[in-house]
Amino acid sequence: MTSALTLSRRAALRLAPATLLLLAACATLDAPAPADPQDAFWAALSSHCGKAYAGQMVTADAADADLAGRPMVMAVRDCSAASIAVPFHIQRADGSWDRSRTWLVTRNAAGGLRLKHDHRHEDGTSDAVTMYGGDTATRGTPRAQSFPVDAESIASFTRAGLTASLTNVWTIGVDPAGTSGGTYAYELRRTVAGGAPAERHFRVEFDLTRPIAPPPPAWGWE
Repeated sequence: MTSALTLSRRAALRLAPATLLLLAACATLDAPAPADPQDAFWAALSSHCGKAYAGQMVTADAADADLAGRPMVMAVRDCSAASIAVPFHIQRADGSWDRSRTWLVTRNAAGGLRLKHDHRHEDGTSDAVTMYGGDTATRGTPRAQSFPVDAESIASFTRAGLTASLTNVWTIGVDPAGTSGGTYAYELRRTVAGGAPAERHFRVEFDLTRPIAPPPPAWGWE
């Protein structure tokens, strides 16, 4: 009897490592898959819906010299499962506000994300160059998505003589609401290596830790 018990215990000890490995494998299979980066990005942007934030330009390209130090405000509004509008307001030198720009982030038919720029005049009519942008080429990250210029925008830029913009890449970065030191950033880049005639870098950043009173709607969105 003692010998049988001893053999039984030895068999159990031999089986234990294999059993533990099997349990570990099952636990791995049962663990939830990481969230899709674009779904996480969408959730982060949506977490700010109804809020507005102050910011400023943080780059120093000569082309943007007139924007240096200007107060800027972005808001997140008109949120749905398929579209989020982010109006971008810039204070002019005379103290009035330019409310002509809205960044539109939508889900495209290919399962990615799309960024378009809705530019309006003060009377709400569309600017001659509007609704340009692009679709994501990769899944990006939960905090940042990039949008290379699309064919429709290239055609629009070409018609308008804006040939320097034919290699534009836009990037939006956003931290979820409640993130310590959270920021929202909008960036435009084009590089000589990417085919541009000259380097271009425009970036604005907004402090997401301090919401402000929402501004009036962007022009044409009243």
